[in-house]
Amino acid sequence: MNKSYLKKIIAKDSNGLQMISACCSGAIVKISDMKYLKKNKIFLFFLERFKKEEEKSNEKISSICKFEFIDNVKSKNIDQLNDKLILELLAIDILKKNQIIEINLLFNNNAFITLFTEIIEVTLEDQNKN
Repeated sequence: MNKSYLKKIIAKDSNGLQMISACCSGAIVKISDMKYLKKNKIFLFFLERFKKEEEKSNEKISSICKFEFIDNVKSKNIDQLNDKLILELLAIDILKKNQIIEINLLFNNNAFITLFTEIIEVTLEDQNKN
């Protein structure tokens, strides 16, 4: 019997974040599927990604990427009013300035979102197979 399991990756440091970045590279994200819950300090987005952790797999899977303890969010080169806009996530990068950590979501067309936090707490959770 061939069981398939849905993956959940939790990152609490830059190495874990690199693992999530590698899994999400090339993922498709809709602007309408991104939310910043300011009161809860959570930024999350729904993405459709290729299952890169399996060799030679062209299988797509829907996942949710959740960032916790986010104090502020800034975006650049993204038309937030265009909820039909679809971006390709190229990488997730990290930069530390004093006690503040900047997590940069880098998209195609030089678009990016910067999340400001003091703690790295990121979860990538697969939802279903497409």
